[in-house]
Amino acid sequence: MNDARMEVVMGIIMHGGNAKGQAFQAIQSAKSGQFHEADAALESAQKELVEIHNIQTDMLTREANGDHTSVDLYMVHAQDHLMNAITFNDLAMEFVELYKSLGK
Repeated sequence: MNDARMEVVMGIIMHGGNAKGQAFQAIQSAKSGQFHEADAALESAQKELVEIHNIQTDMLTREANGDHTSVDLYMVHAQDHLMNAITFNDLAMEFVELYKSLGK
């Protein structure tokens, strides 16, 4: 795997991990009644997901232009991180709203 491809894979993994970590922090903050901090963590998570979206948009554009992206274990692993981050972020938003409605 060349350096450029590894940079793409690691970017997805890194931003996915950051997004999931921020989403987890949002839940913990909301659980403690710190809703401003929870909202800020969700915003940070969303910014990380936007970074991944930009990486994927670039990959999709290249694919559409005939520059095929090979699917290997590294890319599968990166996509797994991304999907987990998206799912966790979606659930974190729901948890934060639930804690807000409970007035914790």
